[in-house]
Amino acid sequence: MNKFSRTMNSPATRRSVDEITGSRRLRRTRKADWSRRLVRENHLTVDDLIWPLFLMEGENRQEPLEAMPGVMRHTVDHAVRQAERAARLGIPAIATFPNIDPARRDETGSHSLDPDNLINRATRAIKEAVPEIGIITDVALDPFTSHGHDGILRDGEIVNDETVAQIAVAAVGQAAAGADIIAPSDMMDGRIGAIRDALDQNGFQNVAIMSYATKFASAFYGPYREAIGTGGLLKGDKKTYYIDPANSDEALREAEQDLLEGADMLIVKPGLPYLDIVHRLKDTFAVPTFAYQVSGEYAMIKAAAANGWIDGERAMVESLLAFKRAGCDGILTYFAPEMAELL
Repeated sequence: MNKFSRTMNSPATRRSVDEITGSRRLRRTRKADWSRRLVRENHLTVDDLIWPLFLMEGENRQEPLEAMPGVMRHTVDHAVRQAERAARLGIPAIATFPNIDPARRDETGSHSLDPDNLINRATRAIKEAVPEIGIITDVALDPFTSHGHDGILRDGEIVNDETVAQIAVAAVGQAAAGADIIAPSDMMDGRIGAIRDALDQNGFQNVAIMSYATKFASAFYGPYREAIGTGGLLKGDKKTYYIDPANSDEALREAEQDLLEGADMLIVKPGLPYLDIVHRLKDTFAVPTFAYQVSGEYAMIKAAAANGWIDGERAMVESLLAFKRAGCDGILTYFAPEMAELL
């Protein structure tokens, strides 16, 4: 027996675990499945899920997205079927994002104002077929512009005020089509107040605003941009209007401003890399707070699972629980139908 072993076994130096912990054994509540469930602090339910759906032109078609296994673009009639599926699963709301025909895109995203554009046609069709499901629409201009930016591009600059005026009009059009929640993701200054004023002045006082208050200039958006057809269009980057990923206090200032202008709910985007932002927003403002588990987050889990590197189902559940633990009231996630079926 070496000197270390003799010292460890000496009665003079050995204390029992009960003496060390004061008889506080934290593993007691982890000993069985029933006890773990009994003391679980956060729970994920189908009521926490919002399902993003991608739209495309045409009839009775859907297209798979290579970088997002299991995710499709849907024509309007197929989107209606997906909304019906969501309702059967108990998912409270869907969020729609269009892949606009390139021929309809221009420098100003003017097609966003067309009352019969793809978003609005899908909203009307879904509301008629599935009136009980919530519909969330985005008024950012990136699906409609020829340059892929969220606003109007003038002389190399995304002009703020002209963009705000246009998206406020587009928001009224989306509300008239039946959108329940307008969720502007463009990050222009003053957009929330302008949209609230436009909605109220046109009789849509009951249409809510879910603001992408803290949308970061992230590397995790790549597959989404392919899904809406802007991946190859983007000229420059979006750092002049999205938040620097290094900043946390700035995110709080953005959220506070949006709430003062009339936002009813807040979104943090992306999700998992910004759980600290979720937690700070919820602690500071105590308003309904959501996160968007974006395409890159989804794709990483799916790719790792496909390669056998992780258990995809467990990783999905764990990632969604993390949002609840951080303080989310709900999550926009492409896992929504898969998670709802599991639940």
